Amino acid sequence: MSKYCPITGKGPMTGNNRSHSLRATRRRWNVNLQKRKVMIDGQVVTIRMSNRAYRTINKTVKAAEAAKAE
Repeated sequence: MSKYCPITGKGPMTGNNRSHSLRATRRRWNVNLQKRKVMIDGQVVTIRMSNRAYRTINKTVKAAEAAKAE
């Protein structure tokens, strides 16, 4: 499984670990991928998406529901 979010396209970032003596060793920050069940075209599908994408989708769905209620 790849370390990319299929919704946002976010992938791992690279940089340096810095010790107290400022020695640099390479490191990697992976995306926070979570398995989430999402409704797509009336079917429940399990997708590995970033938690940030899930929160954004959740926020827009709640805002749409609130707008319908008014």
